[in-house]
Order: sequence, then structure tokens, then C-alpha cells
Amino acid sequence: MEIFDKKTASEVAAKLLEIEAIRLQPNNPFTWASGWKSPIYCDNRLSLSYPKVRKFIKKKLIEAIQNNFHDVEAIAGVATAGIPQGALIADHMELPFIYVRSKAKGHGMENMIEGKVTPGQKVVVIEDLVSTGGSSLKAVADLRASGFEVLGMVAIFTYGFEIANQNFEEAGVKLICLSDYSSMLPQALAHDFIDDYTLASLVEWRKNPAEWPK
Repeated sequence: MEIFDKKTASEVAAKLLEIEAIRLQPNNPFTWASGWKSPIYCDNRLSLSYPKVRKFIKKKLIEAIQNNFHDVEAIAGVATAGIPQGALIADHMELPFIYVRSKAKGHGMENMIEGKVTPGQKVVVIEDLVSTGGSSLKAVADLRASGFEVLGMVAIFTYGFEIANQNFEEAGVKLICLSDYSSMLPQALAHDFIDDYTLASLVEWRKNPAEWPK
């Protein structure tokens, strides 16, 4: 996993905090589907409701694609949160757009991938958030199974878990993220979303989320 650049990472984190796409509640933690208790909840879909933030994120996602995946021939969004960003990017870059369902459609053509399937086409996958990478890499596997050549993935935000790094490495997928948890914490502190005591708790969660809080 790579961060696009430090300046972008800080700017994206600050914007996501400002619009409350990232919410920090260490004293009233969220519960993930895995059962983990988490002091952070990230919903980047909120950025779509803020034109200036939406435009900035789109611009940076496009730059990340252009800088890292020169041969891109199509854009693929991961359902559901990767669909709108992917469509915006594909429109701007004048490229075909497809999206990958979490499971095959239960009627009609029973598609897993919506849009024109072109075996051999070189695609970049768009994701809004990467945690362990499980659902993101499932989309990659589905694209590969349909004959696409996946050049890599670009995401808005990642928690930066080591398990995600391992999963992407094992799958042979290059991941570029605009921002991450480590870049977000200084912005949260600088803009008074947290204090020094809360920062310490957030750092501890990142070290061992499965056993937080102790």
C-alpha cells in the first residue's frame, strides 16, 4: 500500500474530518460487523454531498491513476461506495465504466459485473475505504475471473492495517490511497477534533484493534 503523497494525505484527511465523513468517538466506540470496537467511523460517501470536497477528491484520484497506471483502459467501481466516484472519474477521463457487485444479481442476467465485459481490458479499481481489504480484493478476483487485467486499485482512505498490506501483496494488487489513519491523526489534533489524551487512545487502537479497548 502506498500513500499518494503526504500533502494530499493531510488535505484529504482534514476535509473528511471537516464534513464529518470521519467521526471519532473513542469514549462511545462504534461496533464493526466483525465485532471490533472502533473509535473511528469513516463514510466517504458524505463527500458526494459537498461539491468542493467531491471535486478535490475526484481530482486527486485522477492524478493517482495518471501517475501510477498509465495504460488504464477502463474504470471499475466497487459497489456501492466506489460506484459514484468511479463514474465521475471515468466521465472525466473519457473511459468506459463498470462496477462490481458484492454478490451476483439474483434475477435477469444474474450479473456480477455491470457494464460491458471486455476480456483483456486493463482496468483500475476505485474504492472509497480499505480496512482489511477483503471486499476490495473480492472485486478484483471477480474482475480477473471475467477476463479483465487489473492494473491496481485507488482508494480515498485506509486504516493502514498490516493485514490489508499482506492481503494486497499476496493478491498481487498495487494499492494507492489518498489518505490514511496515520495522516488523519495530526489533522484531528490540529483542528481540535481530539485532545492529547484522546490521541493516545486512538494510537493504541491502531496498534491492536481486535483487543481495543483493554
